[in-house]
Amino acid sequence: MRHHPPPPDARVGPNDVLAFLLELAALVALGWWGFGVGDNLGVHVLLGLGTPLAAVVLWGLFAAPKARFSVPLPAALAVKALVFGGATLALYGVGRAEVAGAFAVAALVNTALATADRRDATRRRRPGPGGPGRRG
Repeated sequence: MRHHPPPPDARVGPNDVLAFLLELAALVALGWWGFGVGDNLGVHVLLGLGTPLAAVVLWGLFAAPKARFSVPLPAALAVKALVFGGATLALYGVGRAEVAGAFAVAALVNTALATADRRDATRRRRPGPGGPGRRG
């Protein structure tokens, strides 16, 4: 049996690892905020579990690499902005303004790099003039 290396697009790089860690941190921040909001246990539990769960559902449906629905890039970026922006506001809301700022910068840089990588990968897969299937 011969071993075949994964295709270039399947390799996990440092920016992919950072993206995953930022996604986990966003869920923690949303849960932390949710458990601290409200006056009673029911509200704490509802927001503490519901807010991260809503983020997971949105991300899985529209923004994940293997999302349930294939959406245009601007729509996926809007979901990422909603989740990462919400996490930034959540961190600010629990009194961690410096952490919120650092998180926002890391999420912006990571998303910009990931978007550039995605566009480059799309260009490499798309045949140009005289490419496969064309006679020039």
